[in-house]
Amino acid sequence: MKRAVFLLAAFLLATVLSGCRFVRIEEEERKPVSYTVVERQDIPTQLDEIMNEKKEKEFQLSYETGDALYLVKGYGRQMSGGYSIQVEELGASSNGLFFVTRLIGPENLDEAGIPSYPCIVIKTEIQNKPVTFREGKKADHKAGKGE
Repeated sequence: MKRAVFLLAAFLLATVLSGCRFVRIEEEERKPVSYTVVERQDIPTQLDEIMNEKKEKEFQLSYETGDALYLVKGYGRQMSGGYSIQVEELGASSNGLFFVTRLIGPENLDEAGIPSYPCIVIKTEIQNKPVTFREGKKADHKAGKGE
């Protein structure tokens, strides 16, 4: 009886494990992809509405129209203005598109101001690949100031 239970358990375990696969995106050479930064007034209306719904918290999304792919990275509510976003990379490999951005804070953090919602939208050609969003390296405001 114990042997039958053991064989049944082994069979079920083998069946379950054979149906599971881990997909691993290998790091490989990425080729730069051309893009343009989209001004607020040029963002498609439906995308703009989605962004407004999500702006309070950090978010990332991709949005396709008939001929273009829009990639959006929002950094949520910040306590003041003066932030900017740098695109460090938009690159493609055989198995994905990689969008790397970095939030750069204001020079003067002492100024309390109106909250802002830093966000960047870029437009590129449709790639038909999964998109991976990544954070770039943090900016060091002290770098290059003689310290």
